[in-house]
Amino acid sequence: MLDIEFAELSDTGRQRDHNEDSLGHVLPEHPSEVQSRGWFFCLADGLGGHDHGEVASRLAVDTALNGFRHIPKGVMHVSLLPRLVQEANAAVFEAGHAKSAQSNAAGPRMGTTFVAVALRFDSAVVSHVGDSRCYLFRNTAGPVLAQLTRDHTMAAEQLRMGILSRKDADTGQGRHILTRSLGHEMFVAADTVTVPIQPGDVLLLCSDGLHGVLSDAAIRQTLQTYTDLTRAASALIAQANEAGGPDNISATLIRVRTVERMGLYRGRPYRLL
Repeated sequence: MLDIEFAELSDTGRQRDHNEDSLGHVLPEHPSEVQSRGWFFCLADGLGGHDHGEVASRLAVDTALNGFRHIPKGVMHVSLLPRLVQEANAAVFEAGHAKSAQSNAAGPRMGTTFVAVALRFDSAVVSHVGDSRCYLFRNTAGPVLAQLTRDHTMAAEQLRMGILSRKDADTGQGRHILTRSLGHEMFVAADTVTVPIQPGDVLLLCSDGLHGVLSDAAIRQTLQTYTDLTRAASALIAQANEAGGPDNISATLIRVRTVERMGLYRGRPYRLL
């Protein structure tokens, strides 16, 4: 049976006066829910410069958590997560327009990034909008850190099109310009991927306050150094603050202890011996 451990940590950083990041999770309440529903984690980063960024991120997280708590048993995560992202987007969009109507302002008044992961059996499904990331750290045949999400930013899009080099994409102003976020439009397209997981794997959800100042090599080294997840999360946030802490910093670390190997037959999972 799938078994995990996790740690969540968020910090205001050194240059902000309040925290616009939000985190949350839904855990199985009894063993049967490990198979019927699984585990769910999400993280949102309210957009800087937008009114009520902290409200937007909290609303997105709470909407997704509530949606996951009420899913039918056995629903496929790969179809569920994009739906939860859309529900979170609708909640932020509607709240933003309500705020605009109250203040007689034009356009949406709230926005946030969003990344979520659901785990069940022997796989993890990741869905995201914006530049909050999910990484997979695997330390079996040498430490490997793989970014499972792709940033929805102007710089990342230009990098994929070959317009910018990796160096320019990592340092240019376009890395701060989002091409997708929750709350900007009535509908949003979430990128969703499914990855197989194995015992010892660590998943990291983080806001750009972390990955924007720490290199992948630094993140990989920290996850290799600290086996205790709380200490690892604390170390990552401390390093981001030492690098200037220009933004709110949030991290969720999830370690897979055991998995339950499964196959699919006509869309239904079955246990592999």
